[in-house]
Parts: sequence; C-alpha cells; structure tokens
Amino acid sequence: MDRLGLEFGPYPPEAYQFVREGLEHTSSAVHGDATAATTAPPGSRHVDGRQLCIGLRDYAIDQFGLMALTVLRRWHIRRTEDFGRIVFNMVEAGLLSKTDDDRLTDFEGVYDFDEAFGLVEVG
Repeated sequence: MDRLGLEFGPYPPEAYQFVREGLEHTSSAVHGDATAATTAPPGSRHVDGRQLCIGLRDYAIDQFGLMALTVLRRWHIRRTEDFGRIVFNMVEAGLLSKTDDDRLTDFEGVYDFDEAFGLVEVG
C-alpha cells in the first residue's frame, strides 16, 4: 500500500487502506456476512460506485465520528470522485477487480461532503 500512495496521486497509504476496508464494510452491508463470500459465485459481492461511496461515508462516520470529514480532507479526499480515483488506481495495481460496466464516472457527484458529513443543514 505504501508504494501505491506514492505512485498514484496525492492520496496517502492510509486512504487506500481506508477504501479497501470500507469496500469490505460496504460489500457486507449490501450482500451480507463476508463468510458467504466463500460459497458465493465470483463477482456476486460486487458493489457499484454509488453504493461504495455511500458505504464509505457510513464507514468513515463509524470509524472517525465527528472527525470523519477532517480525516478525509487530510488524506486529500474532498469529493466522491476521489474515492473513484483511489479505487481505479487499486484496479490498475491489480489489488481490486472491476466489471466491464464499472466507470470512474460512477463516482461523480454522489453526494456533497459538507452535507454528507453534517456541516451543512439540509432542509
């Protein structure tokens, strides 16, 4: 992971680790317990970009609470598109796989970070 952070843009290794852990969190939330993965057909635990962004938001709040936005900003993650760049960097490095339907554009504008992490009152 250290090598990835240096090779692939402004994101530190911790950001890649967070996305990897958040992907497992999201996949489990969408598809159920991770132990089912051993009997599930390949690709059946796939999540799309939108699902992953929402799962990463929830995971960040679970992990960092009120500091979630601060931590993500420290890692240069300011928009959902940043999650997509990290994911596709990991795909390029052979650490994750994608389907033919997965696109970087799936991560565009999924939510506003200030709203998603509670800095702006919605209503």
